[in-house]
Amino acid sequence: MKDITTTGCREKSAAALGFFDGLHLGHIEVIKRALEKEELRSVVCTFNNKTMLPKFKERQDIISYELKTDFLAKMGLDYIYAPDFADIRELSAEEFVEEIIVKKLNAGFVACGYDFRFAKGGNADAGELARLCAQRGIEAAVVPAVKVRGEPVSSTAIRELIKKGDVKGANELLGYELPFESEVVRGKQNGRRIGFPTINQIIPEGAVSPKNGVYKSWTVLNGHNFPSITNIGVKPTVVLEEGERRTPITETHIIGFSGDLYGQRVRIVFREYIREEKRFDSMDKLAEQLEKDKRAACSLSDYRRR
Repeated sequence: MKDITTTGCREKSAAALGFFDGLHLGHIEVIKRALEKEELRSVVCTFNNKTMLPKFKERQDIISYELKTDFLAKMGLDYIYAPDFADIRELSAEEFVEEIIVKKLNAGFVACGYDFRFAKGGNADAGELARLCAQRGIEAAVVPAVKVRGEPVSSTAIRELIKKGDVKGANELLGYELPFESEVVRGKQNGRRIGFPTINQIIPEGAVSPKNGVYKSWTVLNGHNFPSITNIGVKPTVVLEEGERRTPITETHIIGFSGDLYGQRVRIVFREYIREEKRFDSMDKLAEQLEKDKRAACSLSDYRRR
C-alpha cells in the first residue's frame, strides 16, 4: 500500500472515506465496497489522530495509526491518502469534493458509512456527499450500519467494552482481536524470581486501555502467536522502594518462550478477561495464582502457535 498524501492518485480510483478508528466491522464493509471495484485503483482516505483538533485528540484510539495502516495494507488496498486535518478542516462541502475527491483522489467511485460527516464544522453528511459526487459523475455508496445482536457497531461502543474489560465483546464488534504494540522496558525481574518472567510495556499514550486485571492474550513474535497472560495494573503485591509510586504497566508472561526482548517493539493481542488484579499476601501466593491463570490461558481450545 503506497502513501499518496503528497502526490495524489494519478489513476482513476475507488475511494473509501472515513477516520476508521479501530477498523471495526462497519468500517471494513465500507472498505470492501472500494475493493470490489476491481477496474479502479483502491484508496483509503483517512486521518492520523495526531493531526486532529484538540477536541478530537481527546478521543482515545482503539488501535494506533501504525497498526491501522498495517491492517489496511493487509486488506489489499493500493493506496492511502492521509492529509493533515488542519489542511482540510476549513473546506466547504463543495470544496472538499472538488479538491479532495476529484483532484487528489481522482475518484470514479466513493464509499462512506451512513454516519460520515465532512466539511467545515462537520456540517455535511453522507447524503450530501452522494449528491455532490453525482453532480460530477462519480458513483457513491453510503454503507448502512452493521449490526451485532441488533445494535449498530460503533467505535464508542467498542471503547466502553474495552474500558469495562470486556475485550471478548469488543473483539466481536471489531472482527479481530484487540492489539497494542509498544517497546519492552526493563522491570525489576520479580516475575523471573518466582518462575514467571514477564515482558513489561506501557500502553501507548492516547490509546484506550482495558481495565486493570489479568487477560488471556497472544504475544506476536517473528510472525508466530505465543499464548500468554497479560496483567494490566500497578503490581499491588510488590513492595515499593522509598519514594517509588505505583504506575500502570502491562506485564506479559509468554508461555513457551524464553529470551531477551528489551528494547524491541512487541505486539500483544487481548483475547479474554480472566480476573481482577488483586494484592496477595506473599510472592509465593502470587505464583500459585499465576499458575492457575496460566492453565486458564492454555485451556482455550483454539490456543495454538500459528
